[in-house]
Amino acid sequence: MKEAILYNRHDDGRVQCNLCSHRCELRDGQRGVCGVRENRRGTLVSLVYGRTISQAVDPIEKKPLMHFYPGSRSLSIATPGCNLHCRWCQNWEISQMPTEQHAIAGREASPRSIVDAALRNDCRTVAYTYTEPTVFAEYAYDVGTLAHDAGIANVFVTNGYMTREMLDTFSGVIDAANVDLKSFRNETYRRYTGASLQPVLDSLIRMKAMGVWVEVTTLVVTGVNDDPGELQEIAAFIAGQLGEDTPWHISRFFPVYKMTRARPTPVETLRVAEELGREAGLRYVYVGNVAGEENTCCHACDEVLVRRVRYSVLENRVTTGNTCPSCGARVAGVGMVG
Repeated sequence: MKEAILYNRHDDGRVQCNLCSHRCELRDGQRGVCGVRENRRGTLVSLVYGRTISQAVDPIEKKPLMHFYPGSRSLSIATPGCNLHCRWCQNWEISQMPTEQHAIAGREASPRSIVDAALRNDCRTVAYTYTEPTVFAEYAYDVGTLAHDAGIANVFVTNGYMTREMLDTFSGVIDAANVDLKSFRNETYRRYTGASLQPVLDSLIRMKAMGVWVEVTTLVVTGVNDDPGELQEIAAFIAGQLGEDTPWHISRFFPVYKMTRARPTPVETLRVAEELGREAGLRYVYVGNVAGEENTCCHACDEVLVRRVRYSVLENRVTTGNTCPSCGARVAGVGMVG
């Protein structure tokens, strides 16, 4: 248990958490929407500091990040809890554990031990993932600052529902992020996640302005956000507000959690979304959760630059200066050289 960052105290003993866009106001003994931040007699505390529910060494492509040190390793960590309640969450057993099971499991792991594990396993990054890193911000911040001291970069895999204050606090700590843009309809966010759209859009724009390398993922769910008009709007937002070099990952949905009766996304739907992304001007569009290659190609000459099968890099032909060896065009990203 550790005192939280970014909260206000009220004279009547209530506290307001300013970490995520729910901005929960909590009475003594009450926990936030995430289930892991509690008012203890006028002090907001984190119940998950240093308590990892998952820790693994992953390819960076699994985050998914295709343009941030491709082919490198990432030490991935998570604590229980999430500030959203997505009906299709694939990690619901741990993300919803505090609110559904009223339990907070995990093993103690100090920030130093996490960084040491990253160094032992030759990891280029530490990824805060599997659940929502915003809800364990104090832990992520301490790990992240130690990671930077050791020459290791930090990656957030996030729903983007944090506040501007949270992002300002993490300025210079977060190096890259994959942000879930789940829909372009506020009513869809409300119904299926318990959140709202605008704070996610604001976070994406803010991260880009901070110099964070941003990639966007949209899980295309059958009958929820698969309308071509909505997908076109998402692509236009990414291209117009984040830039044409921003990678867009369009992922296939499979039935899970509270949506076991929905059917998997037809691959044809993903191909339509891919084409809409390219028509919007996006240079790097990836189709995920579909068997086959997920290659990075030159936007100018279509040469295959980074050849992959799922999360494995088979070949990387990017040359010094992040350039295409065939035509010399610049390849967007960080640490792209093979």
